[in-house]
Amino acid sequence: MVHRTTILMTEFVTHDVKRFIVKKPDIFNFTSGQGVELVIDQEKWREEEGRPFTPTSLATDEVLEFTIKRYPEHKGVTDKLHTLTAGDNLLMSEPFGTISYKGPGIFIAGGAGITPFLSIFRQLHVERATTKQTLIFSNKTSADVICEKELRYYFGSRCHLLCTREKVAGYENRRIDRKYLQKIIPATDQYVYICGPDKFVEEINLIARDLGFAPETIVYEE
Repeated sequence: MVHRTTILMTEFVTHDVKRFIVKKPDIFNFTSGQGVELVIDQEKWREEEGRPFTPTSLATDEVLEFTIKRYPEHKGVTDKLHTLTAGDNLLMSEPFGTISYKGPGIFIAGGAGITPFLSIFRQLHVERATTKQTLIFSNKTSADVICEKELRYYFGSRCHLLCTREKVAGYENRRIDRKYLQKIIPATDQYVYICGPDKFVEEINLIARDLGFAPETIVYEE
């Protein structure tokens, strides 16, 4: 089923990431971590293939939120999405995906890969269960960090923010590698959740297995 929905408001979250609040269809349910395909409901754009985005709102919210990064080098859908305003319409697929909360663990995200985790984190906060989790979040610079204040609030000292191209107080200037994960992760008897660019997911997945995580405890979009 394809749902037609309307944008209610937009606002910037970072210099190149926007938050979209849209109407929630009457019959629409998703599990935190799942994604949908969005199509811009305008001439020319309706013919485009749907692009995957993840609702970042709670599943119980009366509206849907999407947190979408613009990729100007692609000159495509995210560019156009960032020009839309309240009243514009989107076409939305049914939810899909393999990322969902399984139990306490380590969340490892690269860039916009944090978005499938946001709904999960917000639900865990409602359940007062964020104290059982750890976040490792890598970005190029501090200006790229999505929802930084919210994440620091949820995870406190277990919120590890890394910048690969900038040295600034409050962030670790390094990449996520085996040595780093070995230091941060105390034990492998928990889940590890991974999301980010394909190469990032592949590399972290291999490291997690090498550190001793069982394949069934590694959660990522397959």
